Amino acid sequence: MQKIVLSLIITGFLAVSLFSCKDKKDDPTPSKTPEELAIEDLTGGSSQAWVIAGGGSVVRDGRSETNIYQDFEITFAASGSNKNYSTINSNDLFDTNGNWSFVGTNLDKITLSGTKPASEREVSFTRTGNDLRLVFAITVPGAELPSGAVAGNYTFNLKKK
Repeated sequence: MQKIVLSLIITGFLAVSLFSCKDKKDDPTPSKTPEELAIEDLTGGSSQAWVIAGGGSVVRDGRSETNIYQDFEITFAASGSNKNYSTINSNDLFDTNGNWSFVGTNLDKITLSGTKPASEREVSFTRTGNDLRLVFAITVPGAELPSGAVAGNYTFNLKKK
């Protein structure tokens, strides 16, 4: 009888030892805040370029202006609290570079710093996979660039570079 009890105790001890040696799972990664997710939508995590080339388009007041911006590129970047952007071939609609920020608590709207017509305006953005849509309005009467008037409602449909 003592042998049976001793065998049960040893078997129980071995079972407990085996289960306690099992690998512990790492704690799950903390979930990201809505702001962090919105920043990732624009920056891809740190820096992301978006282009017209490859199927993007530009529409102003219902008319295609893709040909004017066919070589347009905008890059959004974020590192810590620094959020910046740069553009190429914007036909003076956007500044060459500057900072961007969310509009208050709206994590689907940004403003771009600068002095060009698209600056300091609410820009709504939507990302779907490899596509980014920027929508904004320039309503200042007589807003003009050297190449002509720019007032209107814009939709930039961009592709991930």
